[in-house]
Amino acid sequence: MSHLVTIRTEVRDRQAVTRACARLGLAEPVEGEAKVFTASKRGLLIQLRGWEFPVVCNLASGQIEYDNYDGHWGAPECLGEFLQAYGVEKATLEARKRGHSVVEQPLPDGSIRLMIGVAAEAR
Repeated sequence: MSHLVTIRTEVRDRQAVTRACARLGLAEPVEGEAKVFTASKRGLLIQLRGWEFPVVCNLASGQIEYDNYDGHWGAPECLGEFLQAYGVEKATLEARKRGHSVVEQPLPDGSIRLMIGVAAEAR
């Protein structure tokens, strides 16, 4: 049986962030402070490809903050790629923690299908 799932991503897992950056060939995220428009924000900093300034992940709140000047300082698609990679990595980590198998299938439209095999419990 298959199910279609829609996820609103909150970025809270450091390991999944690190794995998402590695998946995309980005520099490893670092804890730090960055200017977001007129304010300084502290969190896990991610430097997306082609972005002028880093994205700041507040792992406690799950929120990300960034200033890409309406796409002039960084393509929004790069943020979308990161969020997709984070979602895949987080789902994979959680499934494997529970002993499930995970098969990943890239689709022609750029999306990714994850198939999670749930092992039947021994009786």
